[in-house]
Amino acid sequence: MRPGLYADDSITRRVNRENVLMLGGGRALLMQLAHPKVAAGVDEHSDFRQRPMHRLRRTIRLTMAIIFGDRETALAAARSVNRVHQHVRGESYSALDTDLLLWVHATLVDTALATYETFVHPLPPDEREAFFQEMKLLGELLGVARERFPATLAEFEAYVASMIGGGSVAVGPTARDLAKLVVRPRLLRLPGPVFVPWELITAGLLPPSLRREYGLTWGKRQAQVFRLLTIAVPRLVAVTPPILRVWPLPGRNVSLAGDFSISA
Repeated sequence: MRPGLYADDSITRRVNRENVLMLGGGRALLMQLAHPKVAAGVDEHSDFRQRPMHRLRRTIRLTMAIIFGDRETALAAARSVNRVHQHVRGESYSALDTDLLLWVHATLVDTALATYETFVHPLPPDEREAFFQEMKLLGELLGVARERFPATLAEFEAYVASMIGGGSVAVGPTARDLAKLVVRPRLLRLPGPVFVPWELITAGLLPPSLRREYGLTWGKRQAQVFRLLTIAVPRLVAVTPPILRVWPLPGRNVSLAGDFSISA
């Protein structure tokens, strides 16, 4: 196996190889879109309205390439994204804006921790801190200077809370419109009700204030079902064999194939 940017026994690989993390994909997308400038960039420079889940798939491929690929694969994936971002700009935004890049990166880190600890098991404080510190490398490759990251996990959590509570992140009409495509995607002509569990999990994982701003259905019944899922899913994950539970299997690199861009 050729060496990558992350060691195979790193907390970053251990967390991100869990397939169950895909359950947090909707949360990450909605948190990103909640920033009005991100929502504008996605709406004006991508095919999100036609293929909303395509952005999520590309984001997963990018993350996997950088975290699990060998060094060449990881750097090639990052370069492909950065090239696309050079052309994504509008009246009030640019995909090269460090503030926007930092927010998108933050949604991925925060969502990975939230989903892993909800559906796998809680991490001890030192491993949570290590995960946050290690994931800075991914953000750096995508244009966030090291000094722009919060220094510690506690400061990072304060940053996320301030973005959501301070007005920089506020669900606008564009985000609310695009969110409908996230929680009820048009896939294989499947009827909307098929995605009710996906919508419930996305709503349950979201910060409560964003859940309210998006107008997602959430009451006593939804909260009870979500709580049952947080009990049942970790038990199921714990007894699932590695060949089904994780990807890639430990010791395997991800090969570079196709376009890893997350925009356009």
